[in-house]
Amino acid sequence: MKKVLTTAILLTTPFMATAGADFVKGDRTFAGEAELGATLTTGNTETSSFKGRLNLKHELGDWENQYLLEGLYKEDSETVTAKRYFVGAQGNYKMTDRSYLFANANYEVDPFTGYEYTVSGATGYGHRLYDTTRTFLDVEVGPGYIYQRLDNEQALIEGYDTNDSVVAHGVINFETEITDTSKFQQRFVADYGDKLDARSETSLTANIIGALAMKFAVIVRYNSEPLDDKKGTDTETNMTLLYSF
Repeated sequence: MKKVLTTAILLTTPFMATAGADFVKGDRTFAGEAELGATLTTGNTETSSFKGRLNLKHELGDWENQYLLEGLYKEDSETVTAKRYFVGAQGNYKMTDRSYLFANANYEVDPFTGYEYTVSGATGYGHRLYDTTRTFLDVEVGPGYIYQRLDNEQALIEGYDTNDSVVAHGVINFETEITDTSKFQQRFVADYGDKLDARSETSLTANIIGALAMKFAVIVRYNSEPLDDKKGTDTETNMTLLYSF
């Protein structure tokens, strides 16, 4: 499994990106966003939650690189109720101003789904269907692969410890600037093979001062065939501070 993950990352590294002339705005070739949110309560109720995200972009002519790290942790009365970690790389080679070839590799840990980890990757064709100074709409489609390892408890219940599938991978990515200081984003990702795995993220970002902004996001994850005693739909609502650099 380590060899599969290493190969996927090495194959993806030369191709990282999202098409479009404004991948990194201005004359810079590197940009990023750091996002952080936290909630703490004490007294009759002891709870804590932390949400972190780091999104990095690197542009080199027709090559554009994007790297994403995410983490979520929640605890209620000393009991962990949510824990999710994600690292991914998305990359493309621009063929024209609107079309590109993409490749990606992702690694996710979410023990509350019954899986120890999930590794996925995909390649294919992307196209910018709509593009103005304030708004763009990208679509991507291509073949992909998902590998999942079950935790010990679920492996005993299901009778197997790994699950893998060739999938059809699709992405819809929409972004529009509502004003000079606010923007709306909608991203939908789907992988369809032996089952359907989908993720939708809807967010609204508004600048507070300078490079500091407030972000409100609703994330929905869907699995058409969840493991025993697991739910097929997870939702996550976040209010975080975002710093652009």
